Amino acid sequence: MGILDQPMTRRFRHIVIPALAPAAFLLVAATPVEVLGCFLRGLLAIAIAMVSVIGGLILAIKGHLGRWRGEPDAHWWVLSAVILAIPPAALLVLG
Repeated sequence: MGILDQPMTRRFRHIVIPALAPAAFLLVAATPVEVLGCFLRGLLAIAIAMVSVIGGLILAIKGHLGRWRGEPDAHWWVLSAVILAIPPAALLVLG
């Protein structure tokens, strides 16, 4: 059985995939101005933060509804939402 035949684990789906948004945001923030320009860096940072906000809100609602229904795995959705809250918070701190 190869690695592509295995189903995605919860850790990968709820931690690694949402962690790509903060990694992309920090990559854009760490890029020198001479590479992308100030305007494009700002637009990319805002775009990543807004997508992260929308995704985080959707996942937070999904986690809240799961907790309300008594689903035992609802905390994974809340954890994903917390990870997606990092880029908007970093945008506020760095801005």
